Amino acid sequence: MEGSMVDYYDRVLAGIAASLAGGLALGVATSLQLHTGVFVGALVATAFVYDAMFRNPPLPTAEPERAAAVLVWHAVLFALALAVYVE
Repeated sequence: MEGSMVDYYDRVLAGIAASLAGGLALGVATSLQLHTGVFVGALVATAFVYDAMFRNPPLPTAEPERAAAVLVWHAVLFALALAVYVE
């Protein structure tokens, strides 16, 4: 059972990295601006973070560190969106 959880979280990390790389590739290979492609990749990566943190959490659900990590992730993503799209 232990090995399957490590495999699961390895796949989640690979999915996050692949979505960010895909967003980067989208920004480079299409007419979208680079920062827009990376932002799209970050939005897709958020789905992997949500799945790992809420649907299949590695820690008990009452851990305040888990909630803080999710809050920080979304705050950074929101700040990135504001920095890029609000002038």
